[in-house]
Amino acid sequence: MSPMLSLRRGAFLTAVARAREAGLFAVLAALMLATTTVNPRFLGAQGIKDILEDVAVTALLCIGETIVLLMRQVDLSVSSVLGITAYATGAIFATHMGAPIALVMLAGPAVGAALGALNGALVAFGGVPSLVATLGTLYVFRGAEFALVKGGQINATSLPADLLRLATSGIGPVPYVGLIVLALIALVGYGLRHYPGGREYYAVGSNEEAARLAGIDVRRRLMLGFLCCGAIAGFAGVLFTARFGTVDATAGTGMELHVIAACVVGGVAITGGVGSVEGAAIGALLLAVISNALVSLRVPVFWEQTIEGALLLGAISLDLVISRRTLALVRSVRALG
Repeated sequence: MSPMLSLRRGAFLTAVARAREAGLFAVLAALMLATTTVNPRFLGAQGIKDILEDVAVTALLCIGETIVLLMRQVDLSVSSVLGITAYATGAIFATHMGAPIALVMLAGPAVGAALGALNGALVAFGGVPSLVATLGTLYVFRGAEFALVKGGQINATSLPADLLRLATSGIGPVPYVGLIVLALIALVGYGLRHYPGGREYYAVGSNEEAARLAGIDVRRRLMLGFLCCGAIAGFAGVLFTARFGTVDATAGTGMELHVIAACVVGGVAITGGVGSVEGAAIGALLLAVISNALVSLRVPVFWEQTIEGALLLGAISLDLVISRRTLALVRSVRALG
């Protein structure tokens, strides 16, 4: 692919991504305005705090999932990794109340990174399709957790107050857990856009063979991507414990599909090479606002899943249209060249 072709294709995809994010903001604004008109307390300080608390863990998982999706892969095991680290975090504090919070918060990502490395090894070196590999580890990790937990449960009374304050306290209506997630979104988003290693994830997802011919170590990039996804899911487990206080072996069950839906709705293409962590976070925020709006308006809960499914189908359909437009652009440029 010529430099001019790459430039035009990149400019086209960037413009589309920005338009998608702007569209999501418009939908968010319209939804908030409509809901506030019916229920003025929806955008009160407590309402905003509730939304940010609800979306924080999901948005954090979206960061790691986005890295994997950019490479045209998927990680279905993030919910099980979250569950293991969430319970492990609570168990450490339950048995060692004086344990340093910072040290325990680092242990979560370390455990998650180890589990993510297993996924990466299966995909990068074992040649197992990521859908199959992570579907398998989703159940393996969850089964191992049930075997270790044996019906146990961690309660908020066993956790240090400083850990719980991450979710209950903050600056104005923004909880500390939300600020932590926002900082990570900014950090990872900047790295993906501006560092060569970050751009390589896009290259692998756009065309793996071309990336390999360009000198990119695809196996290494796959391994690091899944490792990062696992580490972020491990940290999400720590924040999950801080958010809910009560944790058992079912923590995070089913979140993997919600996370993937948020990423796709936020403009991360399942065909790889397109998207951003900021867009994925906006997608997670949109789904959280819809959920809270339905509760606020006393709409039956099943409509939440219906709307989420409709948004997912719409986003995938839009991605297909974008892919076809991109292919047409490539062909027209080649014809001119």
